[in-house]
This record gives sequence, structure tokens and C-alpha cells, in this order.
Amino acid sequence: MRAFVLHPDIRSQPRRRLAEHGLAEAVSLAAALPAMEVVGAEVVRMPRLQAGMLFGSGKVEELKARFASLDVGLVLVDGPVTPVQQRNLEKVWGVKLLDRTGLILEIFADRARTREGVLQVELAALSYQRTRLVRAWTHLERQRGGFGFVGGPGETQIEADRRAIDDQVIRLKRQLAKVVKTRELHRAARKKVPFPIVALVGYTNAGKSTLFNRITGADVLARDMLFATLDPTMRGVTLPAQGGGVGRKIIASDTVGFISDLPTQLVAAFRATLEEVLSADLILHIRDIAHPESAEQAADVADTLTTLGLNRSVPMLEVWNKLDLVDGAARDALDQQAARRDDVLAISALTGDGVDALLDRVSAVFDEATSDCQITLPFSEGKRHAWLHEQGVVEAERQTDDGWALTVRWTARQEQRYRDL
Repeated sequence: MRAFVLHPDIRSQPRRRLAEHGLAEAVSLAAALPAMEVVGAEVVRMPRLQAGMLFGSGKVEELKARFASLDVGLVLVDGPVTPVQQRNLEKVWGVKLLDRTGLILEIFADRARTREGVLQVELAALSYQRTRLVRAWTHLERQRGGFGFVGGPGETQIEADRRAIDDQVIRLKRQLAKVVKTRELHRAARKKVPFPIVALVGYTNAGKSTLFNRITGADVLARDMLFATLDPTMRGVTLPAQGGGVGRKIIASDTVGFISDLPTQLVAAFRATLEEVLSADLILHIRDIAHPESAEQAADVADTLTTLGLNRSVPMLEVWNKLDLVDGAARDALDQQAARRDDVLAISALTGDGVDALLDRVSAVFDEATSDCQITLPFSEGKRHAWLHEQGVVEAERQTDDGWALTVRWTARQEQRYRDL
């Protein structure tokens, strides 16, 4: 389908990034759909959004002529579009219109492969569609009759459609609950094996899957494309041994990439998948350091992790990826900046430059100094008692009249996580 991308640049709204970069990202999103042919793109600058048509009447007519000359069948607006605005613009332009949320949902629907991923996308899409029912189409304002069994006489079509969506949401949530329960069983099984989980997170197309493939030997799809990875993948990795011997084994988890203005429906729907991040022992925040808005992308990732409820006690390393795309003085400056910080490593996942140093640093995180501690827990503290055993830090335990008397050996990080429970 021939598509045209529009990025509204509203002067009255605070901007985190340049409009041109926002447009480039929107074009990349459109290109992520295989059936899409982007034939044009434009930043539309305006003082404010128009309630009924989004754009001013003159701009609407100008774009109408351009779409007709280019034989455009789909317009992608990089931002929120109300149902009323969508209806009005589709009627004037004679094309199909998608806003940013709708486009991302389309991409996710195209990419989902696992049963859980498919269900999560369907659930997010239904939540989105439900918001589009209100005054979205004039035919939904009509009333329909009924026999009194389901929705009585006088029920509007919009109410019937909303109820049908709600019924479908309930069905999907039940199916998803079964799948999530299976994932929880797998997670519980992994906790019995003392292998720490290292989760790779980052902005979409930052190079997470390329790094994941390099350190695990897996063949996860890794392409220069937004949302190339959707379903989570986990693999065992043996880290380099420190000073000889056998290295520590970890479980690496590749996750879906984040993006600015990630639809709230998707954040909620993919929470189960992203729980792999929330339960990780170490997070690697992969950044495309060659991107002109790398800092803004990092801020978006941090905002999403905060929204998900990430525990601040979980250690995190920043991995400045794609050094192969940075040359000369800029490359030297990045290397010097990374060298001055203990929590940053500069690498190229594509060439392998710096990856060995990264794995050594990951290994060092799990080789922290430990200390012994005596703890007395009342029987009412079953959650903390179970957590200590899950972490494998209990050295000795006996029951007393007051509860459990435990000897634990843990790192300062584990002690802090225990205090935060």
C-alpha cells in the first residue's frame, strides 16, 4: 500500500526532540510493515491542533491534492488522532488513516509469533479499538431493536459494539492468564537453578538482538528495523572465567524494544513479558550511541522502566553500542567518557569490539564481595523467607518459637533488595 507520513510539529507543546528526527523515526516505523511503500513524508508545523480536522483547512486541502497526485491509500500521522479527527480526515482525503498508536499495533500484530505475543497484541488492539467507538462513525449512532435477551430495545449499535469488545477482552484475558501461568512456572523453575538473569533492554533498533546473538550464539532476527524483536528470547551463556577455571553461567534475555510515546495499551498488555526485566538480576541498557538523539532515547527507556515499576536496587550497566558507526575524534571522545564511568561500556555488537570487556564486567557484577548475616524472621514473614531461599543465600536455618533463625551469605545488592521487599 502506498503511504504518506505526517509528523505534526506543534509549537505550543514542549518538545524533547527535533521534529525532523521524529519524522525519520515515523518513516522507519512505516517501513517496518512489509506491505507498506512510503511515497512521501512531511513535517507539518502549526501553532496548535485543530479539534475537528487536526490541521487547518488550507493544509487539509493542500494535502488532499498531494495524496491524489501520489495515489496515496494510507496516511500515517505520527501522533494521537481522535476518532472525530480520523473520521473527518478520511472523509475529506478519501484514504485510510492511522495514528502512531494504530501503526505500532499493526507492526506488533505482524511480528508476534508466540501464543502469548499474539494474545497480548489482540488485547492491546481491542483496548485501542474500544476508545475509537465513541462518535467514531455516524452509523454507530443508530439504535437497534432487540428481543430482550441481550441488550434490550433502544440499545444503540455503539453500545452493542462496545459490549462485544468487552466480551472478547474477557475471553482473551482468560486465555492470556493460562499462558502467563505457564511462564510463571518456567520462571519458578529457573529460580531453583542458581543462574542469574541478565536482561537486555533499550530503545528499538539499538542493537539488542545483534548483541544477544553474539554472546549466546543464537540466531534471533537482527535487522536494521524498528521492532525486529517482539517475542522474548532466553538463552544460557557461560561467561569468561576470571583467573582460569570454569566461568559463571547466566541466562540472557532479549526483550522487545521501547519507543517514545509507547501506547499505554501495549505497556499494560506486555507487562507479563516485560516481567522478565523486572525479575532480572542485572539489566544491560543497550544504547545506539551513534544516533543523534541517543540521550533522548535513553530518557524514554528510563521513563518506561519507571512506569513498569522497576526496582531501583537492580544493578544496571549502560552499553554504548554501534561504535562502528562513529569515527575519528567522536569515537575517541566516547571511549574516554565510557572509561571514566564504572557503569558504562562502549562496544560494537556488529564487529565484536568491546564485547569481551562487557562480559568480564558482567561477570564482575556477580562476583561481588559477600558477607554473613544472622536474621530472625517471624512466621508471618513467609514472603521474605521464600525470597531468601529463591536467591540461594541461606547457609543455615532452624525454627524457634519466634520464627526462623537464618544465617545468610549475600552481597550488598541482595541485602538492599531484601530490605526493599
